[in-house]
Amino acid sequence: MTATLARSIPQEKRMRRERRRLRNWLIQLAALVFCLFFAMPFIWMFLTSIRTAGDLFTVPVYLFPQKGITLQPYLDVMTTSNFGRYFLNSTYIAGVTTIISTLLSILAALGFARYRMPGGRILMMSTLLSQLFPLVLLVPPMFIVMRTLHILDTPAALIIAYISFALPYSIWLLTGYLRSIPAELEESAMVDGATRLGAYFRVTLPLAVPGIIATFIYSFILSWDEFLFATTFISNPNLRTLPLGLYSFIGEYTVQWNMLMAGAVVTTLPVAILFVFLQRYLIAGLTSGAIKG
Repeated sequence: MTATLARSIPQEKRMRRERRRLRNWLIQLAALVFCLFFAMPFIWMFLTSIRTAGDLFTVPVYLFPQKGITLQPYLDVMTTSNFGRYFLNSTYIAGVTTIISTLLSILAALGFARYRMPGGRILMMSTLLSQLFPLVLLVPPMFIVMRTLHILDTPAALIIAYISFALPYSIWLLTGYLRSIPAELEESAMVDGATRLGAYFRVTLPLAVPGIIATFIYSFILSWDEFLFATTFISNPNLRTLPLGLYSFIGEYTVQWNMLMAGAVVTTLPVAILFVFLQRYLIAGLTSGAIKG
């Protein structure tokens, strides 16, 4: 009986290992199907961008091009349209917006996370009030402000609008992350001779890099692909951003689908590359901010 029991134990462990392996395979298969489902629009966008003109309206619809592939839509986007200027405009506006909103978020988040002030919690929650309203409700008052300041149809109008819209969530996110860093670390640095400002720069902010990068990515994406403010505040064709440039491929009677998709691929690439290289910081910043906020 002892020998039989000894033989059954390894067999039971082997069965448990097989069940665990099968469960892992099923989970990975489900994750693959899930990812393909959400990646399908981007796959279709890319495949449409490399189709020939005669392959765009075939019936029935095929996933892969049937009449060969071409890179001509990408060449047309860069040569026959003003897409290069749109790209530079978006890069400039998104870059300035991201840098300013990130710096302001760091300063405000340090104040909320490290200092007690009368009504501080109410002030903190009130920063999120603008996020409760649809974006279209904010356009008329902001348009009046921009017109009063005489900065309509300038990059400054979009930069100010994007900063005002990115700051509330950025401050909330970064405040939650800074609260997860023990204040005792700063006190230890000050005991060793550092000033409070020096403790922030040498101890707190290096530890808050994931939260800062999450704020950076959020501000960049918001200002990179925003359309409503851009189409309201900008009328000069030379100042258009990428979303407005993509919209120009949609005519009154026809849509240049392959050029539109080629432009969409070019527009998506910077954000995709940024996310691939910084995703671990983004996830760490978002999860910590959500838990500790």
